[in-house]
Amino acid sequence: MTGMGCTDPENLEPLLQLIPCSPLLLLSSPSPDSGLGHSAELAFAVEPSDDVAVPGQPVVLGCRVEGTPPVRITWRKNGVELPESTHSTVLANGSLMIRHFLLDQGGSPSDEGDYECVAQNRFGLVVSRKARIQAATMSDFHVHPQATVGEEGGVARFQCQIHGLPKPLITWQKNRVPIDTDNERYTLLPKGVLQITGLQAEDSGIFHCVASNIASVRVSHGARLTVSGSGSGAYKEPTILVGPENLTLTVHQTAVLECVATGNPRPIVSWSRLDGRPIGVEGIQVLGTGNLIISDVSVQHSGVYVCAANRPGTRVRRTAQGRLVVQAPAEFVQHPQSISRPAGTTAMFTCQAQGEPPPHVTWLKNGQVLGPGGHVRLKNNNSTLTISGIGPEDEAIYQCVAENSAGSSQASARLTVLWAEGLPGPPLNVQAVSVSSTEVRVSWTEPVVNTKEIIGYVLHIRKAADPPELEYQEAVSKSTFQHLVSDLEPSTAYSFYIKAYTPRGASSASAPTLASTLGEAPAPPPLSVRVLGSSTLQLLWEPWPRLAQHEGGFKLFYRPASKTSFTGPILLPGTVSSYNLSQLDPTAVYEVKLLAYNQHGEGNATVRFVSLRGASERTALSPPCDCRKEEATNQTSTTGIVIGIHIGVTCIIFCVLFLLFGQRGRVLLCKDVENQLSPPQGPRSQRDPGVLGLNGAGWGELGPLGRDEKRVDVKELEQLFPRAGAVGQPHPRPHPRPMDPEAPALCEETQLSMLSLQRCGVLEEMASEAKAPCVGPPAALPPQDRDPGLLSEGPAAQPAHSGQ
Repeated sequence: MTGMGCTDPENLEPLLQLIPCSPLLLLSSPSPDSGLGHSAELAFAVEPSDDVAVPGQPVVLGCRVEGTPPVRITWRKNGVELPESTHSTVLANGSLMIRHFLLDQGGSPSDEGDYECVAQNRFGLVVSRKARIQAATMSDFHVHPQATVGEEGGVARFQCQIHGLPKPLITWQKNRVPIDTDNERYTLLPKGVLQITGLQAEDSGIFHCVASNIASVRVSHGARLTVSGSGSGAYKEPTILVGPENLTLTVHQTAVLECVATGNPRPIVSWSRLDGRPIGVEGIQVLGTGNLIISDVSVQHSGVYVCAANRPGTRVRRTAQGRLVVQAPAEFVQHPQSISRPAGTTAMFTCQAQGEPPPHVTWLKNGQVLGPGGHVRLKNNNSTLTISGIGPEDEAIYQCVAENSAGSSQASARLTVLWAEGLPGPPLNVQAVSVSSTEVRVSWTEPVVNTKEIIGYVLHIRKAADPPELEYQEAVSKSTFQHLVSDLEPSTAYSFYIKAYTPRGASSASAPTLASTLGEAPAPPPLSVRVLGSSTLQLLWEPWPRLAQHEGGFKLFYRPASKTSFTGPILLPGTVSSYNLSQLDPTAVYEVKLLAYNQHGEGNATVRFVSLRGASERTALSPPCDCRKEEATNQTSTTGIVIGIHIGVTCIIFCVLFLLFGQRGRVLLCKDVENQLSPPQGPRSQRDPGVLGLNGAGWGELGPLGRDEKRVDVKELEQLFPRAGAVGQPHPRPHPRPMDPEAPALCEETQLSMLSLQRCGVLEEMASEAKAPCVGPPAALPPQDRDPGLLSEGPAAQPAHSGQ
């Protein structure tokens, strides 16, 4: 019994939030005698198998089908339907007879190829496994036996090789007489090897290899065996003349691992596996004096086999090894099962196959290869077939075909689509219109028929370029005929279709419609600045490859903060992530702006302020400061200043220096200058309020950057960037006591807060020739008094302007 209602997990889940559960309409599955049983649908009782045919002789390929009549049987050769003719006839039982097997000679078509039996009835169509039919052949010998000389008591070995279909049977003749196979000293190996142990004088003669199959009989060249007198009896090291070869077989075949050893005394031959696993005894025998025979091989017999020749009574040994690979044709461990599903729901078939090597799984729908796409999905290495939103057109017989180099197998199952009466038709006039870069409005009209029982609609959404399995759904009330789809990506095409739902099931899907979201200008790029020298800045940001794909890139502007116009724009491609500004004025403070643009316009700019004043003097007065080295040697420095005894004392020292030298104090960055110049982290509301207002603010007083840009207090700007006529005139400030809790932060007011007390810095006096030593961080600076960084250069964005 199969039910369909508002609890259907595949399609009605979006409606659970929208409508109450309605009574279910139960749809009965057909009974076993109604034509849905596995044997009553359509299935192969006998399938054709690979065969070798003799040219000019008849060939019969077996095929027998069980299913509800009438059943029509046809045959395919190499994927093309084989027409009925006097040359090939379909027998009453479904088998195919080829009256005279032909080879390709003189332009006539060959009967060699891959054959499939095709059966069809009212339920669908199935295709048998492929059967390869080849002509019987026999080649010439490509290895003939060679003349051999051996000593009495020794070993002689002859070998021949020849190809043929079917595999030739190899026998041997001595002096044109078949050898006596009852003689224990004569060992015949199936691969065409003759071994003679314990040589005697009467073994001398001429030996021939004879190969035979249904196509022909061939005899090799003769090879003479000469047996000389007995050996000297001297000791001889054990030697392996011939070791095991690498073999690739199919299950149930016989493996012959050869090992021929000589020595005096005669060595003892033993076998083992390289992985240490036991060889076992079932199906294992030793042929001759050391050949290992494994009959009815299985996949578990795969491995590396080691032949060892031991001198009796000692540990002296010689070894040789060969690999045995056993392949297994594909076989099913789980067959697909016939199912019945209501229209609009999801059907799933599962097919598990095993084999060695692992088989590849392909699905067929009524004999045609079924690939992913539309509402068909294949998962788990094609072992699971899912068909969503099924309709009458999906009713068919589905086959799972598993194939590897050792063979193929097929299994079939039928999908029956249950269509309830009175379901509404598909929604009509589906339209999608872009509203913004992230929103699309989808509208539709009611189905034409059976609309009274509609309980809601489900809108199916996916990117047009995505596979169907990435589709998602949104539920819509039954009284609404439009829906705003949000959280979409800009400049992206989407596909939409809609279904109407009733307690009995879903309507068929509406016709799909496409819409593309609008584009938008890119966001402000994250920008960091590094000082490379007294007149060079390096700008760093993340590359945006999508800008290059959409005719976009970056625009860079810069100017001394004392000027009103910018230099730029400098156009940079979207894949660039850095740029160097050189030949700058080392005594100036620079404002840098970077913005991204695309075909939809320019985004907001990221602004940074960088001070280069005094860089040339620092270079002339002292070499770069190595904080770690100075910290290690500051115990012996007589000019070192220890900062951190008390926050009040520190602020007074900074204030005095600031007043004495007219705000000409400079900051020399150490190793972490790059980190200090990177954008401050954390929310804007949590940053130090004493860092002017330059954290992302526009240079409101020094140049017109646009109506929307933020403006900075003139008095605060004058502290760091004195205007014309005010140079050397520091703004008078009261000097509160260092420990007065009501007093404002003196360091922040004088803007010496640009020197981070958490990092290493050097305070320089422009009017003095003396160099202040590096100082380490204070031992215990209260968190509220720590400055967040050297420069106020937060990431807030401004609108882009040319600066003209």
